[in-house]
Amino acid sequence: MAGKSDSALSILLLAAALTAAAPPAFPEPPSSRVEALAALRDADAARRAEAIVWIANRGAMDDAPLLHERLRDESPFVRGFAERGLWLLWGRSGDAEIDRLMARGTEEMQAGRYQDAIATFSGVIRSRPDFAEGWNRRATVLYLAGEYRKSLADCGEVLKRNPKHFGAISGVGQIHVKLEQYEQALEWFRRALEVNPNMIGVEVNIRELEELLEERRRRAT
Repeated sequence: MAGKSDSALSILLLAAALTAAAPPAFPEPPSSRVEALAALRDADAARRAEAIVWIANRGAMDDAPLLHERLRDESPFVRGFAERGLWLLWGRSGDAEIDRLMARGTEEMQAGRYQDAIATFSGVIRSRPDFAEGWNRRATVLYLAGEYRKSLADCGEVLKRNPKHFGAISGVGQIHVKLEQYEQALEWFRRALEVNPNMIGVEVNIRELEELLEERRRRAT
């Protein structure tokens, strides 16, 4: 819940530079898929990060497992690239009109025009029901609009198409919190962390829910 151009690459590089404590200097990026696949196994973290960017900007959904693997990279710098790279990969439909609608719906959502955004993402879903991110964006705006059960249903559709979508998995947890179903929320947050162990906010949610449930158990005895 919760790019193909040089600008997308620049955004990724800037984001990583802002969040990494000491980002390594970047070598020349891969010039082909063969080079990118080889660089994913390179001893140099910067080479691995460049490979992730190449795959995120030019790859397909079939390449997602390559980036999921890097979510457990020894370098936090590379792990951050892998997470952002997956979002890029998921958000690319391969259809210019669908991508245009996704951008419009996102703008509407960010402007607080939730009903307009729901209508736009519903159009995406009608045109491309196989595109998981269309369902995920609608799940997000439904959540923001307070339509929690509808959002939950859309998260289910996301996970049918992309079972390792950690944004949707953690989104299910957030919905269960809103519904005061804390045991289910904890289960889903733990599942999200199993898929992507770098989600600090999810770790915080888990600790808070564990404390809440333990306090309830003490009061019940």
